[in-house]
Amino acid sequence: MKRFIEGEDRSQVTLLPECLDDYIAEDNPVRVVDAYVEELDLQELGFAAAEPALTGRPAYHPAVLLKIYIYGYLNRIQSSRRLEREAQRNVELMWLTGRLAPDFKTIADFRHDNGVGIRNVCRRFVVLCRELKLFTQGTVAVDSSKFKAVNSRDRNFTPAKIEKRKQQIEESIQRYLSALDTADRTMPEQEFGPRAEHLKDKLSALREQMRRMDEMKERVKAEPDEQLSLTDPDARSMKSQAKGTGLVGYNVQTVVDASHHLVEHEVTNVGSDRAQLSKMALAAREAMGKKSLQAYADRGYFNGLEIKACDEAGIKAFVPKPMTSNAKAEGRFSKADFIYIKRDDEYQCPAGERAIHRYDSVEGGLLMRTYWSSACPGCAIKAQCTTSENRRIRRWEHEAVLERMQRRLDRKSDAMTLRRRTIEHVFGTLKHWMGTTHFLTRRLEHVGTEMSLHVLAYNLKRVMQLLGIAGTMKAMRLAGA
Repeated sequence: MKRFIEGEDRSQVTLLPECLDDYIAEDNPVRVVDAYVEELDLQELGFAAAEPALTGRPAYHPAVLLKIYIYGYLNRIQSSRRLEREAQRNVELMWLTGRLAPDFKTIADFRHDNGVGIRNVCRRFVVLCRELKLFTQGTVAVDSSKFKAVNSRDRNFTPAKIEKRKQQIEESIQRYLSALDTADRTMPEQEFGPRAEHLKDKLSALREQMRRMDEMKERVKAEPDEQLSLTDPDARSMKSQAKGTGLVGYNVQTVVDASHHLVEHEVTNVGSDRAQLSKMALAAREAMGKKSLQAYADRGYFNGLEIKACDEAGIKAFVPKPMTSNAKAEGRFSKADFIYIKRDDEYQCPAGERAIHRYDSVEGGLLMRTYWSSACPGCAIKAQCTTSENRRIRRWEHEAVLERMQRRLDRKSDAMTLRRRTIEHVFGTLKHWMGTTHFLTRRLEHVGTEMSLHVLAYNLKRVMQLLGIAGTMKAMRLAGA
């Protein structure tokens, strides 16, 4: 008969029980959480109740609750109720909190009431990474991803959604009316009564839905962006990468450094990335403490004003231009086929003719210069160029900034590969940790706090992998966190 390893008898009494610290190995990440929080000045970072009240019932110190949350997000435990249970049974949390076990309401209120402090703790860790000289290359990738809010798609309304829903209701009403008419003509009288009652109830419910849609249409008109979310008022309907799909949530802007893949972020409820490049690049430069920076982003960030702002700040942007030329799509020459001659302020067309400056205009707040050639009407290859009398070329007054960026992209053929391998995996990791529901809190402020905890957990894990547990703890104490 095989022998098996046997456990201890549950009723066995030990004379000298082990110290709780004996259960926590020296290389346990929970020691890093403890070391980091102990070195923080929580009052300076903006935590409420960092100083105890002179009267009333003693409260939990903010450091205890902050340790619980950082530990929870490091271990994919975001729910306050689950954290309450873990504090009562998890040896690591018992060690971390000194066997304190706050109830879920206390834990949830801490996150709700200390958003500023928690976000500052996340920023403080990025500063610590800078002090540890982990930002070495001065190269970052900028990207965004849509994260789901607690608001479902059915509880988000836009004019287009309302009109589509009203059309569906109208079709259903017509279908039930037709079914009622058919039943009246074909069914015996004793069977028609119950059937008619059922159909009339359905029609009544549909007409009530139509009335609610009319009311919702008026409410949506009163919203600044003509969009209304009932569960989380700050959540917005956004398109996702898959064609024809979308979600109701938030757009998380992220900057990741290319050397060690550490993260800086900002949560917005604006679905477009067009106006985000310079803001995120400047935030990254400040966090990294660099005078110059290279920022890589995808086509969604292409915006002349944003690229110009980066250029003026000493940030070299690498953003490919979107392929939106109608002429190119229809088989004709695009603007890229015309060569700008700076000395003469003219364009040379594919036929070798010169397009000269004609007039200036303002389009979308931008000063545009318009060029065309007098040779267009008699050009032999005009059919490959334009369907109008003249091929007009518009040039932004600061087009030289975009041209310099394009030359940088041409010299660096692997720019977008660098961007992808730097930042894409970050979103996959974060969404895997967060699960299918993504955010648990409501309103932009609280969602931002929740995201800060996720990013702090991500950065902590990265630094522990780079420096090791002992190295990370030593660095925190030397830097004074």
